[in-house]
Amino acid sequence: MEILEKVAYMKGLAEGLGLDTKSKEGKLFTIMMDILDDIALELQDLQTGQEDLEDALDAVSGDLSEVESCLFEEEEENRDGVYQTTCPNCGEDIFFDESILEDGGVECPDCGKKLEFDLEEQGGQCCGSCGSCAPPEEDGFEIEDSE
Repeated sequence: MEILEKVAYMKGLAEGLGLDTKSKEGKLFTIMMDILDDIALELQDLQTGQEDLEDALDAVSGDLSEVESCLFEEEEENRDGVYQTTCPNCGEDIFFDESILEDGGVECPDCGKKLEFDLEEQGGQCCGSCGSCAPPEEDGFEIEDSE
């Protein structure tokens, strides 16, 4: 039984008792029942509002999941053709694309040293920074002072 129904039941019982609404006690009981009725109505409104908010939150959560999935797919697609290596001088991870690989080198953003990729020295193999082929020999990387 809902609270609103219980208040209505209580009002019915009070009417069945034949309370005199003009007496002090009758006025007090009538006011208390009216207050309980108002509280029950407010509580019902709050519960309805909460259910509406839960539905809206579920909808937003679903939409957010779709957005996240699109973003992560784009991020994975953007990683295609991106390579990574570690600077032998400072240990910083360096990310670059094929154009840098074709240029033959990249400057470390942390220490400023230039790393050169000599693919010919490795028999035309990949530099190993992509992780999909054999790792390069230590001799495949040279550090030049950019100063």
